[in-house]
Amino acid sequence: MTEAPTQAPTPAEMAALIDHTALKPETDETTVRRIITEAKEHSFAAVCINPRWVSLVAAELSGSGVKTCTVVGFPLGASTTASKLAETVEAVQLGAEEVDMVVDIAAANAGDHNYVEAQIRALADAAHAGGAILKVILETALLSEAAKELVCRAAESAGADFVKTSTGFAGGGATREDIELMHRLVGGRLGIKASGGVRSYEDAAAMVTAGATRIGASSSLGIVEHRESSTSGAAESY
Repeated sequence: MTEAPTQAPTPAEMAALIDHTALKPETDETTVRRIITEAKEHSFAAVCINPRWVSLVAAELSGSGVKTCTVVGFPLGASTTASKLAETVEAVQLGAEEVDMVVDIAAANAGDHNYVEAQIRALADAAHAGGAILKVILETALLSEAAKELVCRAAESAGADFVKTSTGFAGGGATREDIELMHRLVGGRLGIKASGGVRSYEDAAAMVTAGATRIGASSSLGIVEHRESSTSGAAESY
């Protein structure tokens, strides 16, 4: 395990760690095009959108250095492995370079390591075959401490690239304690994405100093411009 940073990036440096996110179900093309423009202007790490927008985003981001990220099994995580796998394959074919999957929450809480690992492995293999990476969303607000550890260990053994805290749809988001736990378990070997409720530069800085290597946020501009977000609640929690 590597040590977590003791000093946070500056607001400008933070941009390179941010997945600029729009995952609300009512997100329309105007919104998607706006976040593409913002991501290019600020050199964010990625634009994270629902699968419906992958081909558009991939085309518009081509050559920009900003990655196209999408979600599968989202937001519940309760669909079958075959369904999640089909989503992953299609997303990569459409141009996704990063895939954020929601773990099977019930299986994790039941301690079914074999099922959780097998599902993650199937999606990791599919993502890697298409040149993409896989992030595993724990949905920490719904998992026991033992289940959080199970998912982190399963993600590493299955070949995933990141673990991620939350979808933003379960009433809880990233906490420093969860990031510290994830860092203790897989830090230095897997990336760690803090997502859910990260609305300000101070929020993002706290996550990075706890061990996060990526930030998922819809309040990205507020973070990099070091100002309060103009939105609140679940609408900015992704």
